Amino acid sequence: MYKFRSMTDERGKDGELLPDDQRLPKFGALLRSTSLDELPEVFCILKGDMSVIGPRPQLVRDMVFMSDQQRMRHTAKPGLTGLAQVKGRNAVTWEEKLNWDLKYIEKVSFLGDVKILFETVVVVFKRSGITDGENATALDYGDALLKAGKISREKYDAEQAHAKNLIEGHYKGGK
Repeated sequence: MYKFRSMTDERGKDGELLPDDQRLPKFGALLRSTSLDELPEVFCILKGDMSVIGPRPQLVRDMVFMSDQQRMRHTAKPGLTGLAQVKGRNAVTWEEKLNWDLKYIEKVSFLGDVKILFETVVVVFKRSGITDGENATALDYGDALLKAGKISREKYDAEQAHAKNLIEGHYKGGK
């Protein structure tokens, strides 16, 4: 997936990435507020890797926290926009977003996609739901679960390690 980079990769003394609000420069915030950071995804659509409408692509570190039912959202080609984006974007909970994605894949239709496309234009011009309200960017799914107390720190750390192993295995030619 291609996107304009809106955040820096600045790290603290411990080598960990700084919080999002410290890595989001003014220009990056402008890109995000206008959704222009998503524009390069058009190349993915032209290549056939993405659709215009469908569930938004997820990071591996998000997917490891999903239930088997929630992972069903990956049976549809990822999209530039989708039902979850027009129903609240990042202003709704992760569970709501994932449920909207599942509702979409249950009832995919041309007319439904046209409606989502028009609703997306309205949402983008309103600039609504870009953040979750209290953070510069939306929390990753695992971070949101941990913050809400829905998983333990041990479970969080184990799943993050699992995601890291999956990613490293992929880049080393693994499965």
